[in-house]
Amino acid sequence: MRFYLSFIAVIVLSLNACGRSMDRSGIHDGTSWRDPGRAEALTNQASELLQSDPHQAQALLRQATEADQFFGPARNNLGVLLLNDGDLYGAAEEFDRARKLMPGHPDPRLNLGLALERGGKLEEALEAYASAIEVFPDHLPALQALAKLQVRSGRVDDSTQPMLQTIRVRGDPAWSRWAREQLIRLGHH
Repeated sequence: MRFYLSFIAVIVLSLNACGRSMDRSGIHDGTSWRDPGRAEALTNQASELLQSDPHQAQALLRQATEADQFFGPARNNLGVLLLNDGDLYGAAEEFDRARKLMPGHPDPRLNLGLALERGGKLEEALEAYASAIEVFPDHLPALQALAKLQVRSGRVDDSTQPMLQTIRVRGDPAWSRWAREQLIRLGHH
């Protein structure tokens, strides 16, 4: 009998919690309630705190993902904070979710590549960087990440030289100098 009462108490508490947190602007997608407006507002609040209070920003981003589990920017930003905390597995999970939710955006793919590279999964990181370039061919940070990992890991291919040329022209002075040095080293003046 005690188990039965506990079970009912959990159901009542769950229903009360759902009722309090559901906004009238929420959307029912057949399996869950979504509130993209609240998720966006929480993500914007978190963005203001990313540098000054990352723990509070992380709490806000978790609330945003609870408000709308399909809000990609919250997932991506949460992944960045997890990556900064050294939680490579958690970061990679969030970036992968964001990648699926934001199919035309390079940032989750680039960030996934960074997490994979830090975790020593170089082949997967190269694929993630290449995927970022596929969805946004001129994305300079993705070009830089891919070219740098190709050179560092000795996986230079036909795409490396054109990327280095682009980085030499479009990169800031440090990246431009690095690309020029790599072009000379590879014999492509």
